[in-house]
Amino acid sequence: MNNISHPTYIDEDSMPYPFCPGCGHGAILDHLNTALVQLQLDPRKVVIVTDIGCAGLSDKFFETNAFHGLHGRSVTYATGIKLANPELKVIVLIGDGGCGIGGNHLIHAARRNIDVTVLVFNNLNYGMTGGEHSVTTPQGSNTATTRYGHLERPMDICATVNVNGASFVARSTSFEKDLPDLITQAIRNQGFSLIDIWELCTAYYVPNNRFSKKALESSLEDLGFAQGILHQEKRPEYASAYRQAVADQHGLISLAPYPLPTKYAHNIKTRMSCIIAGSAGQRIGTSAGIFCRAAVLSGLWAYQQNDYPVTVRSGYSLSEVTLSREEIGYSSLKKPDLMVVVSEEGLKKVASYASQLSNQDTLFINADLLPLQTNANVVALDLKRKDKKYNWAFIALEEVILHSGIFPLEAWEEAVSMQKDLTGENLT
Repeated sequence: MNNISHPTYIDEDSMPYPFCPGCGHGAILDHLNTALVQLQLDPRKVVIVTDIGCAGLSDKFFETNAFHGLHGRSVTYATGIKLANPELKVIVLIGDGGCGIGGNHLIHAARRNIDVTVLVFNNLNYGMTGGEHSVTTPQGSNTATTRYGHLERPMDICATVNVNGASFVARSTSFEKDLPDLITQAIRNQGFSLIDIWELCTAYYVPNNRFSKKALESSLEDLGFAQGILHQEKRPEYASAYRQAVADQHGLISLAPYPLPTKYAHNIKTRMSCIIAGSAGQRIGTSAGIFCRAAVLSGLWAYQQNDYPVTVRSGYSLSEVTLSREEIGYSSLKKPDLMVVVSEEGLKKVASYASQLSNQDTLFINADLLPLQTNANVVALDLKRKDKKYNWAFIALEEVILHSGIFPLEAWEEAVSMQKDLTGENLT
């Protein structure tokens, strides 16, 4: 072990696991950790994706990237992450409840053969919410919602993804000593991989059904559910095939993220955060994205997060931007150093931030929204000189650049010119 750079991927400070005594979840996580140690993957290039349920508590125990989302949607999040950054190894931890709620996502991820590894924590019921029956509950089972015996045929998760195109399919139990090797093979597979891992829910399913390890194995046998690798094939992986198809269409060797070159200087000495607030339809997110691109062209790291309601072309629109001389790991924003507000709807959304600003901070604001109670240095913007309200965010950010000297205006102009649909219209 002395020659292994990552002897464990578990964050020991987060232990112990919170699972019930005898629950198989902890054993599966230990097996996953063993597999990661065998693979020696860069933890910065591993993403563990979870959703709701007892299995959803798992991501925080690993010193890797993590994403926690809505129940049954973990496979869709994993798909997006893999498509956005193909270099990442994406591992989904999902329960049988999540497979039922998100069964459609399983089918299409398998059909596309997207390179993600799905580990199903299959304890045959909803263990977090009271032991209700799930899509994998065996017939005749006694659960919180089937007191007279479960009538439905259980879903064969392995057969479902197999028939729809998964390139690696396996079934095992949390008791199997070779499970780490099986997980290792699944992660190494270049395509959609799934392992259906049967285990015991000692809180509900075990006491309700006098269940045990032996009964679990008997259930698998009675259902004709074989264990081990059930299917394995090589076929094109979707993310790679998609990028190659686009590259071929545009005459490129490959379609990959190309870093923007540093062409300009910047004047940032410490990390700086900014909020840009306006209304839907005012291109808040687009202008913030161009602002970030100009920062990158000036040798900075940039992070952007957008916020808006579910309504279309109505309501507020908000972008948080962080700029730094160094790589941005933690991006949470408590208080901005600089704010840009161009509409009343945007102001209503960020009014609490405005009240927190100090005399060391700057507020660029549409003059029509003044007066405003704030301790910040206020720069009033006469946005009426442009009658197109959807240009106001661009005008405001140009004023920010000219006023603060964060980076030269030439960087902004080049960033705008790279947005082909906006060139000319917003180079004011």
